[in-house]
Amino acid sequence: MNEQGFLDFEIGGDGLAEILTEFLARADKVLVKKLSNNDRDWARFPNKHQAGVYIPAEQREGGFFPPLEVKARADADAAPIREAWFDTLWPQATADMRLKRSRIVHYTSKGAETHMTRLPKECFEQLSPASFLVMGQYRQDKRIVYECLTIDSASDEAELLLTLLDIKPDFLIGEFEPAEVRAREQDQVLGFAEELIAAWIAGRIVEFGTSNAAMPKTEELAGLARARFLEAHRLNKLNPFEIARPGDALREISRIIEWDLFRGFQRRERAVELVRIVLGDEPRDMTMAEIIRRLIDELPRIDALMLSASQQRKSRAGYSYEHHIEAMLTGGNIPFEKQVVIEAKKRPDFILPSLAFVSSGREVAATGLILSAKTTLRERWKQVEREKGERRLYLATVDENIAGNAILDMAGIGVQLVIPESLMDAKETEYAGHPNVLTFRRFCDEVLSPNLHFWA
Repeated sequence: MNEQGFLDFEIGGDGLAEILTEFLARADKVLVKKLSNNDRDWARFPNKHQAGVYIPAEQREGGFFPPLEVKARADADAAPIREAWFDTLWPQATADMRLKRSRIVHYTSKGAETHMTRLPKECFEQLSPASFLVMGQYRQDKRIVYECLTIDSASDEAELLLTLLDIKPDFLIGEFEPAEVRAREQDQVLGFAEELIAAWIAGRIVEFGTSNAAMPKTEELAGLARARFLEAHRLNKLNPFEIARPGDALREISRIIEWDLFRGFQRRERAVELVRIVLGDEPRDMTMAEIIRRLIDELPRIDALMLSASQQRKSRAGYSYEHHIEAMLTGGNIPFEKQVVIEAKKRPDFILPSLAFVSSGREVAATGLILSAKTTLRERWKQVEREKGERRLYLATVDENIAGNAILDMAGIGVQLVIPESLMDAKETEYAGHPNVLTFRRFCDEVLSPNLHFWA
């Protein structure tokens, strides 16, 4: 702890994940904001007028920030400026920038416009689109401390943040009480825990796990998610020509509905596996000392279990998105072949309408295309260049954090991006204005529909 009473940290290795976890454990309240482009651009470009992070009126007046007071001004007739000053700690910043006297300011002449300023530029200038500002409020020595982290949307810590606070993909800004979130999570597993304990005592934990906690296959889980979506929207099938915003539908199914289903199944599956590792399959009396010894002895297996859970989440996301696109193509009677091996053992996700068609050498073959599906891109978009050849290639994604320079690089190799409608003009993404980016709605109307009669 430094001389001003703030906790101090060094970041290295897995330090940010550890800091985030500890930070959420001790904070009374947490404000999370998905950063807009303006919230980042002030730190990257000198010609930007916004000098900080925009704070909506609801959060400004909601009690998280100190109450604003009218600033004294030389011109008594000038529109009032309301402001509040408070200390912030930025563990990710260099030593001389970690403690800041930050300000939240409301220029009443500009309506509700409010910004938090006096922030360390270095914590914002390298962030990907749709990254997060996380502010924790907690009491220390009778004072309110504001600790601040920026979480890059392309990092593993972003996934950790979303998981720990149960944040959905369409989230923009909100306040959380971490203790309440943890209690809600515990309530969700309490009933299952009682059943699990009873099964272990009865010597039936193996059978119980098989019948009550087995993770469905990826395709089956995707089907459950689509069924919920269709029921909620009173649809018979996932036909992109009959859905106003088909890209947003894919995002809702894969990133919200299926994610909630997956977490429920994984929570139960991992609970059973953990009990079996620590207590075994056969019931017996165990002292607390024996349980603790088993926990220590089995740490490698427990670590492996937690690692496999993380890997399972990532692999599921990619495969499920592919399943939902397949269902949408089928629902729209769009002919395709899936995972067909083309030259040099390349295996694109979809070829429309078929490999034979696009390889026929006929003039009409140029209407065919490759459709690749990737939930998140990062550097993986470069893989599709090998699949492309001379064919048209469209890359479908629900990824928010693709930077403008990467989109330009994709344009340079002829890759067309297909994204959910809500991401095109979102203030948090950099998709707008790029000619090689189109929504699913436009993809269906301008690319697929005009060519269906050639593919029949």
